[in-house]
Amino acid sequence: MRPLGTPLHRRRGVSLAALGWLALLHLAILAPPAAAVEPDEMLPDPALEARARVISQELRCLVCQNQSIDDSNAALARDLRILVRERLSAGDSNQAVLAFVEARYGEFVLLRPKLNRHTVLLWLAPLVLLLGATLYLLRRARRPAATNSEAAAAPLTEAEQQRLEEVLRRDTGSAT
Repeated sequence: MRPLGTPLHRRRGVSLAALGWLALLHLAILAPPAAAVEPDEMLPDPALEARARVISQELRCLVCQNQSIDDSNAALARDLRILVRERLSAGDSNQAVLAFVEARYGEFVLLRPKLNRHTVLLWLAPLVLLLGATLYLLRRARRPAATNSEAAAAPLTEAEQQRLEEVLRRDTGSAT
């Protein structure tokens, strides 16, 4: 047993590097996502700014394509953030702003596309894949496992047994 004066990481056998990586991982998980909204874009009214942030999280950056316009530093994303704030300042509702941007840039600009005949496969594909995988696993689990080739083989018929004995007698007789 080590003396009580030794550090905890030494008593447990954990290296300082591992503790450092663990601390860095915790910081990365707990850190809030960086938003690309610049101070000059923000609205003076906190309620309108909050609405603008909600709408910005719904819109895809057309340059980055995997980020919302709120998270992107692209110039087009900045233009869209400003456009959203202008429409909100003009008195548009959240739905009206989203409809305006969608009409201008197409449905691709929405991070969560609407369910319609064009996107039904997009929405149903995960369910179909999950159902298919479940059915495959269930069928595979119900299939009897063949332990070896002898156990899987059917027993010989009477005629086959007699023929085998005859062949074995003939082979045994010729070997002597």
